[in-house]
Amino acid sequence: MSRTLSVAEAKSSFSAVVDRVASERDRVIISRRGKPLAALIPLEELEELERLRAAQGAESLAAVAGQWEGFEEIVPFVEDAYASRQRTAGRSVSLE
Repeated sequence: MSRTLSVAEAKSSFSAVVDRVASERDRVIISRRGKPLAALIPLEELEELERLRAAQGAESLAAVAGQWEGFEEIVPFVEDAYASRQRTAGRSVSLE
């Protein structure tokens, strides 16, 4: 769940806002004059976003799935999906 705070609201309760983001995995959007400027997110979400950005150059879902630490078990399912698509489409489907 995310909520929006003005810069002034975030500044006046910064410590509490950071605690809530860290402990409750809340997301906070910081705005000025109603315009969103920045966001505070849990560190784990930032790390996941960075892994996804690093994998952005990969051309296949299997390559992206391989970038997610702890999700190696998904790769066989992705490969099965590619194989099934290849069988039903009657054409080669690349995993690269």
